[in-house]
Amino acid sequence: MIRSIIGTSLRFRLLVAAIAAGILVVGVTQLRSAPVDVLPEFTPPYAEIQTEALGLSAQEVEQFITVPLEADLLNGVQGVDVIRSQSVPGMSSIVLVFEPGTDVYRGRQLVQERLTQVGAAAFPNVSKPPTMLQPLSSSSRVLLIGLSSQRMTPIEKSVIARWTMRPRLMGVPGVANVSIWGFRDRQLQVQVDPERLRDRDVTLNQVISTTGNAQVASPVSFLEASTPGTGGFIETPQQRLQVRNVFDNIASAGKLGEVAVEGTGGRLRLSDVSNVVEDHQPLIGNAVVGDREGLLLVVEKFPGANTVAVTEGVEDALDRLRPGLSGLRADTSVFRPATFIEDAIENLTLALVIGGILLALIVAALLFHWRAVAISLIAIPVSLLAAALVLDLFGETFNAISFAGLAVALALVVDDAIAGAENVARRMREHRAAGGERPAAAIVLEASAEVRRPLTYATLITLLAIVPIAVMSGRPGAFLAPLALAYAVAVGAAMVVAMTVTPALSLLLSAKGAAGRGASPVAGALAPRHGAALAAFMRRPRTAILAAGACAVAGLAAIPFLSTSLVPSFKDRDVLVHLDGRAGTSNAKMTQIAADLSRNLRAVPGVEAVGAHVGRAVTGDQIVDVNSSEVWASVESDANYDRTLAAIKGVVRRVPEVERDVVTYSTQKIRDVGAVNEGHNPVRSDGFDALTGTDRPLVVRVFGQNLDVLRREAERVRQAISGVDGVVDPRVELPAQQPSLQIRVDLDKARREGIKPGDVRRAEATLLQGITVGSVFQDQKVFDVVVQGVPATRESVSSVRNLLLDKPDGGHVRLG
Repeated sequence: MIRSIIGTSLRFRLLVAAIAAGILVVGVTQLRSAPVDVLPEFTPPYAEIQTEALGLSAQEVEQFITVPLEADLLNGVQGVDVIRSQSVPGMSSIVLVFEPGTDVYRGRQLVQERLTQVGAAAFPNVSKPPTMLQPLSSSSRVLLIGLSSQRMTPIEKSVIARWTMRPRLMGVPGVANVSIWGFRDRQLQVQVDPERLRDRDVTLNQVISTTGNAQVASPVSFLEASTPGTGGFIETPQQRLQVRNVFDNIASAGKLGEVAVEGTGGRLRLSDVSNVVEDHQPLIGNAVVGDREGLLLVVEKFPGANTVAVTEGVEDALDRLRPGLSGLRADTSVFRPATFIEDAIENLTLALVIGGILLALIVAALLFHWRAVAISLIAIPVSLLAAALVLDLFGETFNAISFAGLAVALALVVDDAIAGAENVARRMREHRAAGGERPAAAIVLEASAEVRRPLTYATLITLLAIVPIAVMSGRPGAFLAPLALAYAVAVGAAMVVAMTVTPALSLLLSAKGAAGRGASPVAGALAPRHGAALAAFMRRPRTAILAAGACAVAGLAAIPFLSTSLVPSFKDRDVLVHLDGRAGTSNAKMTQIAADLSRNLRAVPGVEAVGAHVGRAVTGDQIVDVNSSEVWASVESDANYDRTLAAIKGVVRRVPEVERDVVTYSTQKIRDVGAVNEGHNPVRSDGFDALTGTDRPLVVRVFGQNLDVLRREAERVRQAISGVDGVVDPRVELPAQQPSLQIRVDLDKARREGIKPGDVRRAEATLLQGITVGSVFQDQKVFDVVVQGVPATRESVSSVRNLLLDKPDGGHVRLG
């Protein structure tokens, strides 16, 4: 079969040479636009559902949203392997991991069909509908954009970011999501003081109804009349006239304050009984740009998207938006992985040029035949480019792992290219030196077949080395699969090129060429020494076997002293600092800590830009409370990386009152995947096994509903395990308990006052959290109108205890 393939290639040598030239041309042009990333797409197929419920505690989110969705609605979706959920204050996140090989888009469709069964009455009124996020790449984030301004207020910046920048960036090909940290949504707020309402003899419900009925669009429960646009029509003998209700759009706090309060006969306005202001919603997070509060836009990409192309598309969109962003500065240097990729490609290109020159010199010195050297130097890039085109055809992303596979296969690629060309040149030289008259095609066929038979078997044997990687399952298998695939494709391409392109070029270039100058002086000098060493080993086979065995034993003994991590180590210039405060730490406190750290990091020599975000953002990739923060530091390209990283770690170690961790973003993304699928907190300290999701060789999980029972049973398990020989330092890892203020209705007292438990809940939620009673439409934008208590009602436990509640008889009673 090998002889037949070589013979066919020789007969159609011009066609084979043309195909080889086509591979070179297409490979160079096509691969310039191929998707490039740092890490492969190793995230299992999954779907994430987020449900916002601002104002609910983590326990309430778990009880009212997460459990009904996870246990009842989403349980049993076809193809789902694992369901993981997290409940944090104000938000529920459920991740459904599909079985390997599942079409992610079909799985998402099945999940979406389940979500359509969610009824409006299934969740609390404060909850928004569940949202399934777009599928994200393993590397997820492609750009962090810091927005700052000296003239604009935080609300004005947020309006531009939400209504101008985000829609434009979402339209960039490859962008899957743009989340805004530090977002402050513009609201018209009617802030009521219960004491002031009591003095004016106005109830909270009157204020709510008045504010709702003053809006063009408002929930039906607040309206006494039908909604606008339902006025019907008038039929005349000649025409039909549509009746349309035209409402004055109350888009400012001043106008809203002039509305008369219902039930007061027009003697009181909203501004008389409340503070009507323009403000923003309660914050679920914040952002620090430089060392001051700002906005941070986090851009994420789809799986398989080209990081460099997406980044360039986003930056081009920002350039087009800048004329309309007067006074708003957009900084893209906070986090830009495309810079690392571009630098890596530049370094790789330089390394390939230097390596190619050295390879040409070495091959020329060893072969001492320019035609053989030319054939070898053509066959090598043809093999590599053919392998790269096949990988691109398979939809593979070019990353560090796939490049590692190509690098490992490079030795075999070079060997296949040189062996055939050298053997043909040698046979040609010998034949012409002997004065033979055989056709050149016959000599090339014989010489190529002679060397290809043993090399084919050797190649197949080397492919067996990747079988353990190829059959590896789970996240390690997905992570290393590109290495095995790239290696196998490159070796296969080299073998095909050696049986087709090399013989064809040998015949085309050597058929009428000179016999050559004889053997290489370098090879002639090395051959006797190699022969003598080989003969010595052959005469003492036992000694050779013992020496090989000693080397094997030494290698096995050195394994415990080597790093066994499967995660590659990069000098990534984007450094990520995790900060975790105690449960219950306020947003203002964490923002101050992040701002102080940002200021100190900016003073470190070699740090180019710093940004930070606290808590989470709507549709963001962080499922945390406001006691968690991430600070991003970009290292300058010409700075000493190790020294700068050490200085950054030194600064971080001095941050008080928080847990700290310094990693690179690529390492963190591998942690996140392990954490999502194993149920762990992705922010971990040293020793974390990034591809298994845990830093312990054995983990026992205890499941249940009652947290107190779980704590007690987990401690019993720990005590039982601690008595096992070989177990060292068993620990119980428990979720942190956040301090909370509980309001429990005394039914007897409430009955005497004529108040129902629901009245207490609604009044407390309105005064402390606020209730949306309508919407304002202005310049094709929509803003909420909210009724809530004045800020003083949320200052302390005593202020909550002294809240006044309306009684049915018109009186008032304090919450306490």
